[in-house]
Amino acid sequence: MRRWLRSLHARVTLVMAVVAAIATVVAGLVGAQLIRSAAVDQARTDLARAATALGASGNVTDLASLREQAFGEAGRIALVQPDGAVSGAGRRLVSPEVVKKVLAGQSVSQTETVLGVLVVVEARPIAAGGGLVLAEPVSAVTQAAGPLVARLLWALLIGLAAAVLGGALVARWVAKPLVRMAGAARRLAGGERGVAVDGGGPAEIAEVSKALAGLDASLTSSEARQREFLLSISHEMRTPLTALQGYAEALADGIIPPAEVPGVGRTLAAETERLDHFVRDLLELARLEADDFRIDAAEVDAALLLPAVVEAWRGVWEPAGVAVRAEVSGPLIVSTDARRLRQLLDGLVENALRAAHRGAPVVLAGREEDGAVVLEVRDGGPGLSDEDLARAFDRGVLRDRYAGERKVGTGLGLSIASRLAARLGGRLSAGRAPEGGAAFSLRLPRA
Repeated sequence: MRRWLRSLHARVTLVMAVVAAIATVVAGLVGAQLIRSAAVDQARTDLARAATALGASGNVTDLASLREQAFGEAGRIALVQPDGAVSGAGRRLVSPEVVKKVLAGQSVSQTETVLGVLVVVEARPIAAGGGLVLAEPVSAVTQAAGPLVARLLWALLIGLAAAVLGGALVARWVAKPLVRMAGAARRLAGGERGVAVDGGGPAEIAEVSKALAGLDASLTSSEARQREFLLSISHEMRTPLTALQGYAEALADGIIPPAEVPGVGRTLAAETERLDHFVRDLLELARLEADDFRIDAAEVDAALLLPAVVEAWRGVWEPAGVAVRAEVSGPLIVSTDARRLRQLLDGLVENALRAAHRGAPVVLAGREEDGAVVLEVRDGGPGLSDEDLARAFDRGVLRDRYAGERKVGTGLGLSIASRLAARLGGRLSAGRAPEGGAAFSLRLPRA
């Protein structure tokens, strides 16, 4: 029971029941008061009509004839004598003020309290002298209106029951799709994919259903990419591991001649470095997706950083026969983490040197554009197609596509660079370079 009371169905039903009950009580109180007021007004109108008719009747001469013409079973009639004496069944409901006004020839139409009783009074002077008074206790009038009030209350109670029932049906209509979607969400959380999500109910519920279906599709696609990525990385890492294992076993068995040991050592060092590159890329990607990736922002002149990157990579590009240069025209001040920016540029330069063939250029350019600083790494390599540009920063896409055609890395470098650019407050984009190859542009806000 307690669990049911915590459900949306129960809460919506209870809220609607409480609102309907409050509305019923208010409507009942207001309606009963209006009925009583209308009854009093009607009684006053009827008494006034009767008093006027009796007062104007020429054959009304004594109290007996007046009693014969009395209006209504609950009516009280009294006769005011010319000397001020009051007689008749209703004399106790006649106040001295009314007697005074009638003797003065005035008609009286009012509601007053006489001897603690609220009374509707209609009085008219008569031609024979004195006057005629018709008085009706308000309690008698409202008592006569009781059946109408009872009918109103019954109607309101029926309306309350209908409102509660309607509220329960509406609550069920709203809550039932949510229960189904909660079940679908639990199935998704349990690892099931391709879960059918019922989109019934109100438009807002249908929107949630569509969003849940979209989440299902995104999870399916993301997990498929992750599986593909892990399979690719596992395959790439297995190659150097196999080489390391084979050479290690050969060394342990003593089947490698002493003269070949230095060459084997160099091979082992190269394969170890390759494995280390994989591990460092994976760790860097994991740190970028975590919350503890630290950024120490300060003002940095990127115009000084670009030539420093060119010089740092001289030991790689000169032996490879690639012409690397920096193109800057003035200070390019940005507020960023200099070490992380250098890390990003190093990754882009490494990628460009891998793509550029002997004699091809690699350009590091910097300029100001629309209030921002744009840093570019362009190469004269084979370049990228439109489809490649659209997915250049997806993990492993370019590596899988060109693994047998050109030199490729781990497939993580551009993904790391894109995420690092976002953490630095910038945006990395891919395009075509005037040198014929690919261009990667980093846009950072100017300090």
